Amino acid sequence: MKNKIILCIFSALLILIPALSACSDGNDPIKAIQDRGELRVGVKVDVPRFGYLSPVTGQMEGLEIDLARIIAKDILNDENKVKFLNITAQTRGPMLDNGEIDIVIATFTITEERKKSFDFSRPYFTDELGFLVRSDSGIGRPEDLDGKKAGVVQAGTAKASLPDECARLGIDMVLLEYNSYPEVKAALAKGDVDVFVADKTILYGYIDDDCLLLNEGFNPQQYGIASKKGNEKLAARIDSLIEEVEKDGRLAALFYDWGL
Repeated sequence: MKNKIILCIFSALLILIPALSACSDGNDPIKAIQDRGELRVGVKVDVPRFGYLSPVTGQMEGLEIDLARIIAKDILNDENKVKFLNITAQTRGPMLDNGEIDIVIATFTITEERKKSFDFSRPYFTDELGFLVRSDSGIGRPEDLDGKKAGVVQAGTAKASLPDECARLGIDMVLLEYNSYPEVKAALAKGDVDVFVADKTILYGYIDDDCLLLNEGFNPQQYGIASKKGNEKLAARIDSLIEEVEKDGRLAALFYDWGL
């Protein structure tokens, strides 16, 4: 009887071990990407020099697009095995959580609050928030914005940080929220807002003959590559890769290529 019990336990283990192995593989985000044969990356399409869908070529371009290809090369041994999906501040979290995308590389600022929801790589770029105004507005410094209307993108760091900056400067501004950067720029051009507040690197892409960027900035911030919370293996591999491209000069070369 005892031998039969031992035999049953042994047989059960033989069945259970492959199942546990399969579960382990299923929880390995890197193996999942390799099995799929494609890295799915959430990017922006409206930020020149970072993530931008060129109307001329119809292709994605920018620093973050190049970083995505470097990651695809590292994981899949082919920089072209990457699928870019347009994300917004509102969709990036749900798309990561439901597995629609593997990572986000989209001028995503690292904050302590966001670290509770996402795993971030080390920073690959440091920026600050700035003010884009119309050239004929007479606005020459942030203090001139007292009583003015500021356009910001929903769920962006500008929305969260601007009230504190206004308090520091001793001014008041009305915040108007928009869904995208092009919408804020259009509002600025039409006079619906007096200033477009966003990351300076984003604002540089919207400078034209009719507007100018004030010299002053505020709230220094760092961009990181985000992955789903708990995917430590993927996050660690990307973090190590960012460290590598920083040390070997590839990151600096990309900055030069994109005028950053």
